[in-house]
Amino acid sequence: MATEEELFASVDALLEEEPQLPPPAERARLREAAGITQARLATALKTTTQTVKNYENGRSEPKPPRLEAYQRLLNGWAAKYPAHGAPAAPAVAPQPEVPATVAGPAAPGPATAAPVEAPPAQTAPARPASRPATSSRRPAAKKTAKPADDPRFPHGPLAVLDGDGSAYGTDGIVLDCPATTVPELVEWTLRESGLGAAKLNRYGKDSDPLIVLTAPAAVKLGLPERLEGHEQRRSLRLPKDHPVVRQVAKTKWRLTQRGFGPWARIYRTAQGNQRQCVQLAILSWDALDERSWPGVADMEPADIARVLGVYATRVITPRGSTAVSGLELMTALRPPTRAVQDPETGNWVPGHNPGSLGTEPMDPAPPEATPEHPVVVNSCWTGGFLDEEAYQWVRDVDLLTDAECTLPYAVGLDLNTAFLAAANRLVVGLSAPDHFHAPTFNPKIPGSWLVDLSPIELDPRLPSPFTPTGERPTGPAWYQTHTVAYAQELGHDVHPIEAYLRRETGAYLDPWHDRLRTAYIDTLADLGVTRDLPDAEFLAAMERHKDVDPALTAVLAAIKATVKGGVGKLRERPQGRSYKEGERWPALQRQTWRPDIRAAVISKARVNMHRKLNNMAKMTGLYPLAVLSDCVVYPSPGDSPLDFLPYAASGKPQPGGFRLGPTPGLAKLEGVRSMLWAVGLMEQGLNPARHIKGGDAVLDEGE
Repeated sequence: MATEEELFASVDALLEEEPQLPPPAERARLREAAGITQARLATALKTTTQTVKNYENGRSEPKPPRLEAYQRLLNGWAAKYPAHGAPAAPAVAPQPEVPATVAGPAAPGPATAAPVEAPPAQTAPARPASRPATSSRRPAAKKTAKPADDPRFPHGPLAVLDGDGSAYGTDGIVLDCPATTVPELVEWTLRESGLGAAKLNRYGKDSDPLIVLTAPAAVKLGLPERLEGHEQRRSLRLPKDHPVVRQVAKTKWRLTQRGFGPWARIYRTAQGNQRQCVQLAILSWDALDERSWPGVADMEPADIARVLGVYATRVITPRGSTAVSGLELMTALRPPTRAVQDPETGNWVPGHNPGSLGTEPMDPAPPEATPEHPVVVNSCWTGGFLDEEAYQWVRDVDLLTDAECTLPYAVGLDLNTAFLAAANRLVVGLSAPDHFHAPTFNPKIPGSWLVDLSPIELDPRLPSPFTPTGERPTGPAWYQTHTVAYAQELGHDVHPIEAYLRRETGAYLDPWHDRLRTAYIDTLADLGVTRDLPDAEFLAAMERHKDVDPALTAVLAAIKATVKGGVGKLRERPQGRSYKEGERWPALQRQTWRPDIRAAVISKARVNMHRKLNNMAKMTGLYPLAVLSDCVVYPSPGDSPLDFLPYAASGKPQPGGFRLGPTPGLAKLEGVRSMLWAVGLMEQGLNPARHIKGGDAVLDEGE
């Protein structure tokens, strides 16, 4: 039999517990029964509407003193509005279901065990008087958590921080973040949050954790809500004397040379194998560009975390714009170094990783560079440049036939991620260029060739495959290997005058292509567009896929922007009004500043497009009205691609032409307009392919 002292001790322990709240669904019922909106309740509790939503869907729990105030309110409502069949009398609030809770691991340290199913509420042990500084709070309905992919990072690659100290992670997890300054946030992220992602290659590095700051979170940490200035907001930075920048320096943390902008990296020198770096993204500073992340910046924190989490899992933890992330993905999948053993000392030292671009930046050949590049300016180069760009071509209106003009429709086809398809099995140069005079052309050697393709005469109803304008060349010019090889494929003899070629070659972009291709296909499949759909069903699925899930639609847009932007970043031009021609700019210090690789991708994509155009003309007698990058417009007897694409008697698409489907390189419907509309634009010198989708689409190669 328990003694009186033991019983009193047990009762005192209960009195010291945090107030117990009813289950999330009951909280919502009581509020609705009282006729109070979530916004009004948020005002009363001095918090945000999103936080109240989180209380009512089980994503998070209030902390003292808001906890006691919320409990008092719910008890009052429970007395007035009892559940159906319950007596209308004050009663002790029902015990809540205990959500799975796990403390964030210290870093470095042993793996944190996965949460286990909580015991029934009536047997739940007494909770401590206050919540630990860092905890994960999952919805009560999710009492078990799926095992983490890497036990070192149990809470995923990133979190979105709101102004109340709630950090929303992937898979619905919510962490308590007590930080009130940027240095405290960095320390919490590295030591307690359990955020990060494993390396994508055995020789690579783990991805640094990403913290996305909402506007209230930025203000709470002492940052301005907006960055103002005359330049583009993405290029703005906090001044060096800003209190937060000085705070970071005072606590021995460092900023990269890009300073404290929309994407800020804060780091200390790595300790052994343990990196000390955190990536911040400030939403109200336009960190998530609307073109690449449509609608994401305006989403609730939990939804932003979901979008970025899917992207991080399928592509890479964002490290800047999608263009920056596309470039970083190349390096993450093909690290420049690996551990090799020194034969003399027996020590393991960094050595070149075969198939990578190495650690040192490499100057291009003069015709591969840009006019302001030091190799051009210092050598007074006047020999011309590569002009390997995407198509921007409109057929001469005088070449339209009466039969074409009487067709009712103009139908636009768009190739899925054409640059990604071109990167597949693309052999590029890995070593520095060597100069050759009068070389014999070899289609297997990547490089730049000076050759005269102007004598080649092709059908004027098709764009020339040798120039981005589609016009016939007028004399000798520099071309990438794929362009010259296509001239040879068309049956023409080519005799290069000179060339810059690379002896060491490899399919550098293969892992980049494979990862992005899988991400693109999987995301489309999640939106209901799968590879097994017949063409008619595919078109129907594409018409409605953007309405299925706005979050995944944003992920899909980001994946496409990563492809195009990553290719564009291979030839990033100098930025800023203070730049002077002939100076080296920061991008030249990267081993991934490789305009020759960019030229190879675009050359192959343009050649692939022309090959399909040529085959379509042979199979169907149809010629395009216009081409813009990966979009082509055809005259059509009907308002669907099914009305003019070539099919065999069996119903299968004819090989060689445009084929419908969700994989990179296959086509989808871009838009449908009247033929009269298309001809009207052509007569004005405008490109129907630019406008057929609606709105003013622009060609963006990410530079």
